[in-house]
Amino acid sequence: MKRVTFNSLQAPFPWFGGKRKVAAEVWRRFGNVSNYVEPFFGSGAVLLGKPESIDCTETVNDIDGFIANFWRSIKLSPELTAKYADNPVNENDLHARHIWLVHQIENLTEKLNGDPDYHDPKIAGYWVWGVACWIGGGFCSGKGPWGLSEDGRLIKDAKDGLGICRGLPQTGNAGRGVNKASLSVNGVLTWFKLLALRLHRVRVASGDWSRSVGSGSLLSHGLTALFLDPPYADPDKKAEDIYRSNVVGLAEDVRKFAIENGNNPLLRIALCGYKEEHHMPDNWTEHAWNAGQGYATATDDFKDRERIWFSPHCLKIELRQGSLF
Repeated sequence: MKRVTFNSLQAPFPWFGGKRKVAAEVWRRFGNVSNYVEPFFGSGAVLLGKPESIDCTETVNDIDGFIANFWRSIKLSPELTAKYADNPVNENDLHARHIWLVHQIENLTEKLNGDPDYHDPKIAGYWVWGVACWIGGGFCSGKGPWGLSEDGRLIKDAKDGLGICRGLPQTGNAGRGVNKASLSVNGVLTWFKLLALRLHRVRVASGDWSRSVGSGSLLSHGLTALFLDPPYADPDKKAEDIYRSNVVGLAEDVRKFAIENGNNPLLRIALCGYKEEHHMPDNWTEHAWNAGQGYATATDDFKDRERIWFSPHCLKIELRQGSLF
């Protein structure tokens, strides 16, 4: 049996803007640091892609309560999370769980903010199953014409302020639900336990990105790698519904922070975006990469526009002349 390494682990759900394909390049630029901070965690591809030889303090954050709750639940209750995630693709279940989830987010976020160990495995399991079944973005955004009636029925044009869209679930993976869940339920549990082991010492926060880049998080642990992957600015509005949590001007604020702190010798910063999105100082290094097939058809136009800008104190990668033969 092939040995499973920590840096071969992946999130059990698809994610628009995931950086799995470029994670190795990011760590070549970061090198052997003593601290790693990721304020926009998402699917966690860069953290999960960290070489096992690098032993450092790790802090991740995401303002989306569903994401933070999933990773906390995987870390602290993998068995229960796997139990609730184990379900075949079923359209009725998808709509029922979807509308149930959107009514949990307010209290969930408050509890995540109030207790660093709080998590809800049921919400986590339902959410990861739903994301894997869903087509496109906007899962659990709370936007859509279908909501709950007073007697608990899913009806169109409900007046409770929270709604969902209805559509056919994803059937491209033979109707098995959780991403790559051709595994048995025991296989999914093993996967979740491996992720729990990987996350054992990772601090998972839920809140605004600026909280995780304060001086205490960045500069009190020595040489720090900071991976900044905010929701991309989308002037054409082709992917505006992909992210559940997005703020106008967020990418610009993150860029300003990166530039202001880029010359700090204790910081190695990577900033992600589209090629025309950020204009960085000349002493930053721009790296182009191809994201491949988009998460949604509307975003396939963007796959060749991916860029990562590395701050001046990141490691320089020498280009080698290849052989003609």
